[in-house]
This record gives sequence, structure tokens and C-alpha cells, in this order.
Amino acid sequence: IMVVAVGIVIIGGIRRIAATAEKIVPTMCGFYILVSLYIIFANWERIPWAIEQIFSTAFSADAAKGGVLGVLVIGFQRAAFSNEAGTGSAAIAHAAAKTDEPVREGVVASLGPFIDTVVVCMMTGLVIVITQVYDPEKFPQFQEFVAKNRGAALTSEAMALQVSWFPYLLSVAVVLFAYSTMISWSYYGERCAISLFGRKASLPY
Repeated sequence: IMVVAVGIVIIGGIRRIAATAEKIVPTMCGFYILVSLYIIFANWERIPWAIEQIFSTAFSADAAKGGVLGVLVIGFQRAAFSNEAGTGSAAIAHAAAKTDEPVREGVVASLGPFIDTVVVCMMTGLVIVITQVYDPEKFPQFQEFVAKNRGAALTSEAMALQVSWFPYLLSVAVVLFAYSTMISWSYYGERCAISLFGRKASLPY
């Protein structure tokens, strides 16, 4: 089903890709932010505590021991997975934009990592800390997610504690994010195929 859905869009070219992505991504992101804000403000009295927890654990002795590995390896993996910053792939999509001033597209390009990392990831972190799903004493049933670094599953459980129906919406969002990612990377691959073998390589690719 996913292959057929992706094929219909990418064969239609960049305009169809853009039209599909511009509907899927903002809608999913908007729902996610609204639910996160609801959970954060429903527990507003815990916000200062959560921020204090984040900073105190970030600069603890345990964090210092694992800091080199975390920052250099896992940190870079997460950043690339989150917003592709530094991998060079997003530039392929931004190069296809039609604009009078290139700097405007540069602003759009920098806005993506800001929204994704500073806004969405920060809200996710606050939701997880506020709900304390990572705490082995309060929620021993979720420790497998922590041990196996399954962040999406842990986030789903954290949000389910406050909004019971949200995991269902999150499951749909994950599928749609996967769909939009497949569309994007299919386009990147097509551009690379054209660069290597010429325009006739587009449809066979």
C-alpha cells in the first residue's frame, strides 16, 4: 500500500510531492504541538521542576562520564534523524524552490530545524519529564523502552497518561511521517540519478 501511495506521488513530480507534503507535515506537527501544550499547561506547576531536572541531570557526574559518547555519537545520530541538519540532503529539496531572493529560502531552510529540534523535541522532552514515565520506581513497566532507546514508544505512553486517545493519533502520525519521508528521499534519489546519468534516468529510477 505504501509503495503504491509513494509511487503515485513521486511519478507526478516535484509539484505533486510538494502539494502532498505541505498538507501532511503541518497538520501532523500542529496536532502534536497542541497535545503537548495541553499536557504541559495541564501540569503547569511541574514546569519549573521539570526544567530544573533537565539541567541538573544534564550536568551531573553520570552525564559527564557518558557525555563524550552521547554528544559525539548518539547526539549526532539523533540530530540527523530529527532534521537532517548537516547531512546535505535537505539542500536538494530547497534548491527546487522558486523564489525571487535565495536568502528567503535560506530562512525557510533554517526554520525547519528550529521548529523540529527547539520546539517539537523540547516539548517532547518536557512531556516525558513532567509525566515521569522514565522513572523506574513509578513506571517499571516502561523501563524496557528506556533501556532499548525506544523514544517513540515512551513518548506515546507519556501522552497516553494524560490524553488516552492520543497513541492512536500518534500511530497514524508515525505512518504519515514515514510516508512523507519516503516521498522526500525518493525525490532526493531521483535528483541524484539525474545528476549521474542524465534526465532520462528519472522514470526508470
